[in-house]
Amino acid sequence: MKLDVARVDVYSANLQDKPGALAKKLAVLSDAGADLEFLLAHPREKRRGKSVAYVGPLKGAAQNKAARKARFTKANRLSVLRVEGPDKPGIGARVTKAVGDAGINVREISTVTTGKKFVVHIVLDSAADATQAARILRRL
Repeated sequence: MKLDVARVDVYSANLQDKPGALAKKLAVLSDAGADLEFLLAHPREKRRGKSVAYVGPLKGAAQNKAARKARFTKANRLSVLRVEGPDKPGIGARVTKAVGDAGINVREISTVTTGKKFVVHIVLDSAADATQAARILRRL
């Protein structure tokens, strides 16, 4: 099975954990033409009333300027792979087993299936892990 595997730059922003806070930040990106494939937002465990949002990808100068305006910064400590392929029973198990068998830790994972395809975003501990995982997943 052929999988499309690519690195994704992810941007993060802190926000107040209240209605509309995320929508305001996303509107700034949208106005700049951002077509997000990845969005994850959740409360900060140790900071009551605060949340964090992760988005990606952002392309070009206008979107990067909008990101700065909305106080998004490139999350350099995160290495994220986007994996897309045909949806088949057990594909999640195959992907995570291949990465785990190589001794690579998966920090976070998010997957969605639409039609006959799946897309998974895998957050890894380092750029080296992402490079190694991408090589392994392309051979599945």
